[in-house]
Amino acid sequence: MAVTAKPKLDAHRLRADFPVFEQLFHGKPLSYLDSASSAQKPRQVLDTMHEFYATSYANVHRGVYGLAERSTERFEAARETVRALVNAPSSREVIFTRSATEALNLVAYAWGLDNLGPGDLVVVTELEHHSNFVPWQYVAKRTGAAFRHIPIDDAGELQLDALDGLAAEGRVKVVANNLVSNSLGTINPVEELAAWAHEQGAIMVVDAAQAAPHRALDVQALGCDFLALSSHKLCGPTGAGALWGRRDLLEQMSPFNLGGEMIRSVALDRTSWNELPYKFEAGTPAIGEAVGFGAAIDYVTGIGLEAIEEHEHMLVAHALERLAEIPGLRAFGPPPERRAGIVSFDIEGIHPHDVAQVLDWEGVAVRAGHHCTQPLMTRLGVAATTRASFYLYTVPEEIDRLVEGLHRVKKVLG
Repeated sequence: MAVTAKPKLDAHRLRADFPVFEQLFHGKPLSYLDSASSAQKPRQVLDTMHEFYATSYANVHRGVYGLAERSTERFEAARETVRALVNAPSSREVIFTRSATEALNLVAYAWGLDNLGPGDLVVVTELEHHSNFVPWQYVAKRTGAAFRHIPIDDAGELQLDALDGLAAEGRVKVVANNLVSNSLGTINPVEELAAWAHEQGAIMVVDAAQAAPHRALDVQALGCDFLALSSHKLCGPTGAGALWGRRDLLEQMSPFNLGGEMIRSVALDRTSWNELPYKFEAGTPAIGEAVGFGAAIDYVTGIGLEAIEEHEHMLVAHALERLAEIPGLRAFGPPPERRAGIVSFDIEGIHPHDVAQVLDWEGVAVRAGHHCTQPLMTRLGVAATTRASFYLYTVPEEIDRLVEGLHRVKKVLG
């Protein structure tokens, strides 16, 4: 039987799925190069959410009537879709949250407050988004634990030779790291860090918000204990995210929010908690958003995460080659083969906000700022960068328009 290779991603064809590209900005077609902040939404997701709210909406896990049962089935089917995406052993280990940020805070509070104390070490990295940095910094201070970081080298990659020195400082109890840096696109060696964390008796917490839309995930292969992801970076709606956690750890943890749904029984003198995952899902959830989250996963996995990753490597290589043409431009981060579809850069003498403003006149949308990674900006020696980020609908011509726009930036502001 002949084996046919799966065709590579056709970004030009996929763009037809996204209504946002049918409009003009400042009289020009939109080049949306800010997908690391939030991805655009395809018709398939928008139609699914409209159909759900129009025909299948009711509160979940409560009613015994047919409409409520249908809504609950759709909600729990989305949970199973998330489980399959990350290859979790059980859907009971998948907790719906409002965002990856809430998922990471859940672990920091519900695990950290009960398990950290003086003499313990919480280890993060210089690459972390504030969502996987500040909660651990805060909880470490609350509990008396020490807070340390793994430094990066000049290419934006972790210096793992610092691990032995960190272990000598105290009992390492938490290692928190993003799988993909939202500022530099660096793909981090989470498997290696997880193995080291477990050797120290620590848990491994992975922020996969920037990785899940762009590469295949497998929590069992990664060896982590918790993993957070969000819907809106994955072509889904805002207001929905998920936490995967090892069942034994989740069952030991205290609740994060208290109220309806997360209780088993309430009396005047005591309350007992519901089983997983509902123990951590207080109140009415974002039902339609969870359904949209599942539809987005179906859309992205239907295209193929391997194909998306390959497409982004090609785009990054093209971008770095073209950006090298701009005098005074300094690009940050590792080589294309060791990063996702993100390029951050600085142009000597021109503030990133001004760069982004001029590019907007050309219909090119990029992000300017510290990207919620201020410790990283300090390490790079800048206050902010301009960031161009790519996704499955990005075409090389948009990168060429970015470079043309940067030539205009130099002409207007240089």
